[in-house]
Amino acid sequence: MKELQYLNKYFFKYRFKIILGVLITIGSKMFALFTPQLIGKSITLISNQIKDPTSTDVFRNQISLYILYIVVAAIATGVFTFLMRQTIINVSRHVEFDLKNEVYNHYQKLSIAFYKQNRTGDLMSRISEDVSKVRMYIGPAVMYTINTLTLFIVALLYMYNQSPSLTLYTILPLPFLSISIYFLSKLIHRQSTIVQTHLSTISSSTQEFFSGIWITKAYALETKTEEKFLDLANDQRKKRLDLSKIQAFFHPLMLLLIGISNIIVIYVGGKQYMNGEIENLGTIAEFIIYVNMLTWPVASIGWVTSLIQEADASQKRINEFLKQTPTIVNRTEVESNIEGSITFKNVYFTYEDTNIEALKGISFKVKKGQTLAIIGNTGSGKSTILELIGRLHDIKKGQIEVDDNPIKNLNLNSLRSSIGFVPQDPFLFSDSLMNNIKFGVNKATDKQVTEASKMAAVHDNIINFKDGYNTVLGERGITLSGGQKQRVSIARAFIKNPQILLLDDCLSAIDTETEEQILNNIKLVTKGKTTIIVSHRISSAKNADKIVVLNNGIIIQQGSHEELIIVEGYYKDLYQSQLREV
Repeated sequence: MKELQYLNKYFFKYRFKIILGVLITIGSKMFALFTPQLIGKSITLISNQIKDPTSTDVFRNQISLYILYIVVAAIATGVFTFLMRQTIINVSRHVEFDLKNEVYNHYQKLSIAFYKQNRTGDLMSRISEDVSKVRMYIGPAVMYTINTLTLFIVALLYMYNQSPSLTLYTILPLPFLSISIYFLSKLIHRQSTIVQTHLSTISSSTQEFFSGIWITKAYALETKTEEKFLDLANDQRKKRLDLSKIQAFFHPLMLLLIGISNIIVIYVGGKQYMNGEIENLGTIAEFIIYVNMLTWPVASIGWVTSLIQEADASQKRINEFLKQTPTIVNRTEVESNIEGSITFKNVYFTYEDTNIEALKGISFKVKKGQTLAIIGNTGSGKSTILELIGRLHDIKKGQIEVDDNPIKNLNLNSLRSSIGFVPQDPFLFSDSLMNNIKFGVNKATDKQVTEASKMAAVHDNIINFKDGYNTVLGERGITLSGGQKQRVSIARAFIKNPQILLLDDCLSAIDTETEEQILNNIKLVTKGKTTIIVSHRISSAKNADKIVVLNNGIIIQQGSHEELIIVEGYYKDLYQSQLREV
């Protein structure tokens, strides 16, 4: 229950609805408890009529009145039960909504390193399966707990008032029930944690299987992946069955104890009636009805206990992520006006998850409106520089400045809003091409989308699709070619009209002619703005104001294209090799 204390803020938020639900629940049970009393009085009335059949008219009037009261009580109970579910269950849906949003918003605040260390399926499981388990605690578990407590208190008080000794005999099995619940609850909590943890593993693996379905088919590995999934499914089935076996003890145990209580009522109550200790025969009928009314509440104790234990295990998993603190923190709420000059001063950077030192003493400056090209072999640190400019990571040694201000002192939202980033591996959503290009600029007009697409040299491709800009893409843009995905991603950056444009080898899948067209358009789009181009092609870098050559995280050359092709080194060798290929 310790983990579920996190939800107290939501109980306080919806306290008035919960209080109303509690009052309605009490009202519902009060009306429900009128029925046994009325039935008991009716049976007593019938018994007395059998003994003395002279007052037939009085009997008919009274029995008709009791029947009417029973019908009214039943209707009132039904109305109050409906209202009870509408208040308490609705609160659980509100809390589910709030908690999912809280988890999702926290996910967005967490740094890139967090996502490298945690699998997507696990993140999805915690925001869906685990939150649903918590909702069952807030809704049904709370509702049935209030329901049970109210019914027990009111029913037992009335039963005790009728016959103290018979009441004590009736509730005799309940201590055994409490002891059984205590031990079974501990087992359920332990097994629920195991089940939920393994469910995250299945979700993660399934997500990977489906995301990589094309490579699976290409290598004809369907059978192998099916075997892996079957192993996971069998493990989950075994863990679920183990949990079900423990939970299966509850219901039979409840029914057994209730059955024993019924036998006690009939035996002890019958003896007391024959001995004159109970005056009315209807009292025994009332007790039997009360015991049977308590059957579901008593049986629900096990179910509710199971829900609480499962919710506690799920909330623990949710809290583990909610307690994660972002490593990238926005240090100021004051918006920053970004002009676009960028300075690296002796920057060192090491990836914490792999301990790879990506940058070693990098220093350069790009003035506002200039274009910088970064060339280097794979793993030299080119993409890392772009990620640091967007402050996706923080450095521990050196200084990065934007407009001569330390990047950590700038408003994070202002910084990232001023950047148009085109990654090496473009990510497109399962949405229309129009919405993919407008991503980040929702108010963009159709004309702006068309213009951005033309500048990215993808407009002609799009209008040839059956639905044009309304064409809905497959997952991650799978319906497009590599070059088309890159150009749509470029159009997305163009329409943003950013002060800083970062292009991470985003022309690699594009033919030379189209590349030249896009590069010329980049000059027009980024006039007066800062552009950094990462590439393996000299053709993409040659027109830059400045070129930086990286090798193993170190700048080994820098200068203009004209300066570098006359100096022996990496750039000249790359230029000559690509020139021969042409």
